[in-house]
Amino acid sequence: MTHEETAVKATYFSIVGNTSLAIVKGLAGYFGNSYALIADAIESTADIFASFLVLFGLKYANRPADENHPYGHGRAEPLITFLVVGFLITSATIIAYESILHINTPHSLPNPFVLLVLFPIIIWKEISFRIVIKKSKETNSSSLKADAWHHRSDAITSIAALIGISIALLGGKGYESADDWAALFASGFILYNSYLIFRPALGEIMDEHKYDDQVELIRKVSLNVTGIIDTEKCFIRKAGMKYHVELHARVDANITVKDGHKLAHILKDKLRSEIPELGHVLIHIEPFE
Repeated sequence: MTHEETAVKATYFSIVGNTSLAIVKGLAGYFGNSYALIADAIESTADIFASFLVLFGLKYANRPADENHPYGHGRAEPLITFLVVGFLITSATIIAYESILHINTPHSLPNPFVLLVLFPIIIWKEISFRIVIKKSKETNSSSLKADAWHHRSDAITSIAALIGISIALLGGKGYESADDWAALFASGFILYNSYLIFRPALGEIMDEHKYDDQVELIRKVSLNVTGIIDTEKCFIRKAGMKYHVELHARVDANITVKDGHKLAHILKDKLRSEIPELGHVLIHIEPFE
């Protein structure tokens, strides 16, 4: 299975899981009189749309290079990540606003049965996070990583809801707002996670260098090619699931231009064969005296 197929499959997993949980949380929050759980359902609903955006981004980013996009369409992926972060910020803002309104509004205590709903939800969301984050690392997908953190955010907001509802039930009358304070705390955590997701995607758009491990691997593979004496500059930029590389390789200064050109092609083929996640590879030949 290719990286693209793995990422798409993981996104479908997120869509199905988020849809199921949004329904369960919404119903449990409504009938259990828990705004923290309703807030949790709102986030899960936002996650559904975010996952569909990730799915669209993955499919678009994996379109082949064409005349207008010689480096492919990989930059669509961090752009989609920005939209996903927008969904997170929007849902966090709505949750915070509604929480503040509910804190100042007298209301009944939550129903104890919602606690039984939250326990399996928390476990499932953490499992979902671990599955999707593993797939994001396997595929080098920033948008899939954002989708994974949606699951972790969901688990944390569910834990906050669990704590808030527990305090409200244990404290009894006068502690009804603990449920709403939990939802307000959850919104703050969602905003914090939004930044953690946004920052790497911004670095990708700005061609920020964070690929020292890949540089080391590229140099190591290059020196296994007969005729390549050493390597100099190595620049890497990420676009989607691919890394585009510019490498300066040192060869014997006395060989012909034709032989140098041939060596560059051999090196390029070797790198793309040994490191499948490489996309466009440009080899610049430097003379070694």
